[in-house]
Amino acid sequence: MARMHARRRGKSGSKRPLSKAPPSWVKLTPEEVESLVVKYAKEGYPPSMIGIILRDQHGVPLVKQVTGKTIKQILRENNLLPQIPEDLENLLRRARRMKVHLGKHKGDRYNRHRLQLVEAKIHRLVKYYKRIGELPPDWEPELVYAYK
Repeated sequence: MARMHARRRGKSGSKRPLSKAPPSWVKLTPEEVESLVVKYAKEGYPPSMIGIILRDQHGVPLVKQVTGKTIKQILRENNLLPQIPEDLENLLRRARRMKVHLGKHKGDRYNRHRLQLVEAKIHRLVKYYKRIGELPPDWEPELVYAYK
């Protein structure tokens, strides 16, 4: 499958295990894994980082295999889910950095084009998250068009 904003193909990622049961070598109980997820969320870690910490430090390959729930479901139950989804927040942060750069370097046409691509991706994600109910219907990203 080709990339959206590039002329090359990407390498495929790792495959999920076929078995839905947790591996026999995982010693943590579902309650312990849920408490770890809540603990790390209260410390300010985003959901993707929580999964990496659980994998690397605690030996939990997939939270859903052990608990039957995803990290986002556990955070939603404990009212710890971030207001803006993590991938959208990262794109908004990238767009802000690009706008600061364009404020200093007004003739950087390459960056101007890349900013347009990032903002298009933001608009598509916002539309998707509104459709599935992750964002309220009246939510709008704060995009100031610095490149016009």
